[in-house]
Amino acid sequence: MGKKKAIIFLMVILAIAAFFRLWKLDSIPPGLYPDVAINGNDALDTLKTGQWKLFYPENNGREGLFMWLIAFSFLIFGPSIWAIKIVAAIIGIFTVLGLYLLTKELFQNSKFKIQNSKFIALLASFFLAISFWHVNFSRLGFRAIMVPFILVFGFYFLLRGFRQKRVLFLIISGIFFGLGFYTYISYRFVVLLLAIVLICQWFIYKKQKNQKKFLILTFYFLIFVFITALPIGIYFLSNSGDFFGRTGDVSIFNSEKPFYELGKSLILHLGMFNLYGDLNWRHNFAGSPQLLWPVGILFLIGLIISIKNKNYLLRTWFLIMLLPGFLSFEGIPHALRVIGVIPPVFIFAGLGAFWLFEKIKFFFKTRRQKIFFYLCFALFLISIAFSEFDKYFYQWGKSPETENAFSKNYVEIGNYLNSLPDDVQKYVIVNQGGVPVPFPDGIPMPAQTPMFIERVKFGKIRSTYILPEDLNKIKIDEKTIIISLHYVQP
Repeated sequence: MGKKKAIIFLMVILAIAAFFRLWKLDSIPPGLYPDVAINGNDALDTLKTGQWKLFYPENNGREGLFMWLIAFSFLIFGPSIWAIKIVAAIIGIFTVLGLYLLTKELFQNSKFKIQNSKFIALLASFFLAISFWHVNFSRLGFRAIMVPFILVFGFYFLLRGFRQKRVLFLIISGIFFGLGFYTYISYRFVVLLLAIVLICQWFIYKKQKNQKKFLILTFYFLIFVFITALPIGIYFLSNSGDFFGRTGDVSIFNSEKPFYELGKSLILHLGMFNLYGDLNWRHNFAGSPQLLWPVGILFLIGLIISIKNKNYLLRTWFLIMLLPGFLSFEGIPHALRVIGVIPPVFIFAGLGAFWLFEKIKFFFKTRRQKIFFYLCFALFLISIAFSEFDKYFYQWGKSPETENAFSKNYVEIGNYLNSLPDDVQKYVIVNQGGVPVPFPDGIPMPAQTPMFIERVKFGKIRSTYILPEDLNKIKIDEKTIIISLHYVQP
């Protein structure tokens, strides 16, 4: 495949990726889940106070980078639900580009020809572009979407830097991997993966009798990882409780039967790609495999090929970034915790599709037969895209279960509060459980959604949010409105 043709196909794939991540972004998914609303509220507080925190401790703790990006989005577009989601959507689109670059880099030095490495990269990026799994997390406003983005660009510059022996690429890679520590807790497992990659590179350079160059390149890489991650590292040294966050609550080692839970988690997470996926409607079409069945088959083919070809990076990446799921027992299989495994999964799918393409193409000899085959292959890819489109935007996007999962009723409460005049005393009874904000004596998390809706319109919270046990604090007169966050049928 020529360079110009590859660029044209890549542009088409990026356009598809953008469409899947931007179309109806304001309404799908519906509502605003409190975990996303608090990101928006923290971004508003950041702009108001000028305190760009390394770590936001509320709601079990969140690394700061995503809140900073939302704050910048608010500066550009103004505060809104859409302005939160667009950050994740843009990151998701660039991840598709990064996966193409990484896949091409991975295979161009293997037994595959350079033009074939481009074809594999295009297939992998196409499957990622339309994937329900990645599209969904690209539209939610969860900070975890940054993990695949950091990983694909980090490893692209790392591998290219070592291949071309260029310090600049190693510095860029170090910055990417350092920024990863400001993203999501499961990212930290990348330390294990990087150690293995560097050891393998050492043996490559040793074989070339160029160990000195390896040490120089590795020094630049590690020093920029260290410099970039140092501020949040210092923060965690002073606040060790924030470092562990919620991991202790969901760890198999805190369960009554850790070995049983480990075995169960292993089986469920390994089966999530083809058999039975995440049950949480926010993460998935509940129970549906994470991969559409044809892509799931291609993934298995690519995984087998990778094992036979001894591709250490992909196999190691796949296993290590599954560890956050393997080592937890709550909500398993958990598509969000193992989000770092998305890049190798779709590289496997691209590799499997390339292998199948080459095997079937062998039987089509004449020009007409080849044209027919190419048309069938194109129709196959188009049918997968339409299936994923229908699954996300219609079957899942319009489901009442999805509305409930994203607390659409809380947004409606916020809009109703905004419609009331200033002179009306507005009380919201927060009778839904959740992590208190601020911890430990604040209002439970569900209140974050209507609070954000109020702040978007008025720049402040006009209503009074109270707990059910504080009803005696309500002052009732003719201009008093009382709303229950959760309707309890008498």
